Amino acid sequence: MHRFQTLPSVLGLAMSTMSFAYAGLIGGMSPVFAQQAIPLCQPPNAGEYLLLVVSPTADNQKQLRSALPPELKTINCKYLNETVTRIGGFNKIDDANRWARYVSNIVGLSAIITTRPTTPDVQPQQQAPIQQPQQTVYNPQALGEGYAVLVDYYNRPELVNSVQQVVGGNVGFVSYGQRPYLLAVYTTNQTEAYNTLQKLNNGGFVASIVDSRKVILLRSTVRL
Repeated sequence: MHRFQTLPSVLGLAMSTMSFAYAGLIGGMSPVFAQQAIPLCQPPNAGEYLLLVVSPTADNQKQLRSALPPELKTINCKYLNETVTRIGGFNKIDDANRWARYVSNIVGLSAIITTRPTTPDVQPQQQAPIQQPQQTVYNPQALGEGYAVLVDYYNRPELVNSVQQVVGGNVGFVSYGQRPYLLAVYTTNQTEAYNTLQKLNNGGFVASIVDSRKVILLRSTVRL
């Protein structure tokens, strides 16, 4: 696990809402119009592990569908700024992890695993903005190769302490898909990443595992 030096940070985020995706809408359209027509992905159900395979081209999507069994339902949709193939219905993280490895090894596409807690502990709330100290200066830098476990904190900066207790260490502040998240873990150890995702889900947090090379580190460690 990568550890960093402590720096102050101020957080603010409003939860983005997602809608159903219909892959058939883009058939026969121009590339520019087709991209606009792809709707946002539906979030996972409570306790569900969702596999989002990054598949930006029609060839990627066709190749992926041909490699998957028909019982796995796939839908093309937008997740953040990525065009992905949504594969849902996994009740165990091991199942989602196994299919993520399969997709990577057979099709050569990277996958994001995200989940939603079964407990209603974390709910979107309106939070008055906290004034950022004038001396706070961001120094964005890209993370290296590996896995990043990100947490949606729903505009509730007080969740930092709770996430720290779950992961047993410091929590960072990052940007992914031009949106801010808490960084629970950055590691090259796949098992560590998936174990952390499991613990966060059990603790009632909405978390995701993503390719760390697409994550921009804004703060090594955050504190209130």
